[in-house]
Amino acid sequence: MTDKATNGYDVIIVGAGPAGLCAAMYAGRGMLKALAIERGAPGGELLNTDLIEDYIGFESVKGWELAQKMAAHAQKFGAEIVTDTVERIRKADDGWFEVTTARDAQFRAPVVILTAGGTPVKLGVPGEREYAGKGVSYCAVCDGAFFKGEVLAVVGGGDAALEEGDFLTRYASRVYIVHRRDRFRASKILQERAFANPKIEVIWNKRVVEIEGTEKGADHLVLEDTVTGDRSTLKVGGVFIFIGFRPNTGVVEGHFEHDAAGYMVTDERMMTSIPGLFAAGDVRSQLTRQITTAVGDATTAAIAAEKYLTALREKD
Repeated sequence: MTDKATNGYDVIIVGAGPAGLCAAMYAGRGMLKALAIERGAPGGELLNTDLIEDYIGFESVKGWELAQKMAAHAQKFGAEIVTDTVERIRKADDGWFEVTTARDAQFRAPVVILTAGGTPVKLGVPGEREYAGKGVSYCAVCDGAFFKGEVLAVVGGGDAALEEGDFLTRYASRVYIVHRRDRFRASKILQERAFANPKIEVIWNKRVVEIEGTEKGADHLVLEDTVTGDRSTLKVGGVFIFIGFRPNTGVVEGHFEHDAAGYMVTDERMMTSIPGLFAAGDVRSQLTRQITTAVGDATTAAIAAEKYLTALREKD
C-alpha cells in the first residue's frame, strides 16, 4: 500500500463544488495526497448562484466569491485541482480505484470521494438558460427569500414541486403551480396541503413553452394548453422548476446501494456499499441538499477516508 501511494494519490475527489473542495481541504489537513477533478471552474453550482445568504458566517456573499475562497483554502493545504470530466470510476482487482477522464487520463487511488452533485432536469425552453439566476431557480430553500411579496410560479406535479411550492408561500404573495396534466403524481398528504393553502393556485393542463423577461429578469411565462393547444401568458416575478433531479452517479461502474431515486446510500462515515468509495453532498440520499449539508458530509467523508487508509496500511 505504501509504495503504491507514493506513486499516485491517497484520495481522488470527483467534483470540486462545496463538498469536493471541503473534502480536499480536510484531506490535505490530514496529510493525504489529494486530487480533486472538476469539469469546470472550482465551485460547482456556487458559480450559478448570484447571492448566497444562508451559509453560516456570511450574511451575504457572491457565489463566485465563496467558490474562490473555498478553492484557495483547499489548495493552501496541498490539494491539487484538475479541470477534466470524469467518465468512469472503477474498482480494480487490486482494490484500488481507477478514475478515467474525457481527456484519456487515468488516476489511481485506494480511496475515492464522489462529490459530483446532481443536475436539475431542465424544461429546455427559450429563456430558461438566459434567466437562470435572474428569476429562474431550481431551489426554493436557496432562493425563496429573494422573492418576498412576489407572485411566483412552480412548474411540476411531483412531491418536490408541491413541497417547494408550499415553502415558497412563506415569501410570495401568491404561488401558481403549473402542471401539464389534470392531476398530480405527488403524495396525497402533499396534495391536501397544497389544496388547503390559500396562497396556492393550481393551473392544470398547461406546459411552459417560453420564459420571457427584461434586463431585470424573468417576468412572465408563455403557457400552452396541453388539451387545446391554446397559448396564454402568466405574469410572475420568478419561476421555480421542479420536474426532476438526477444525481451524477452514472460514472460509477458496478452496483452500489441506492434509494428509489438513485441517490447513493451511505453509512454514518459517508461510505457507500463499495468499500473505499465515499459520497458527500447532492449525490447522497438525505433530507435536504444545501451548502451546509454538503460541507458537513465532506468533512465526515474526508476524516473517515483518512481512518480507512490507516486501517488498510496497518493490514499491510
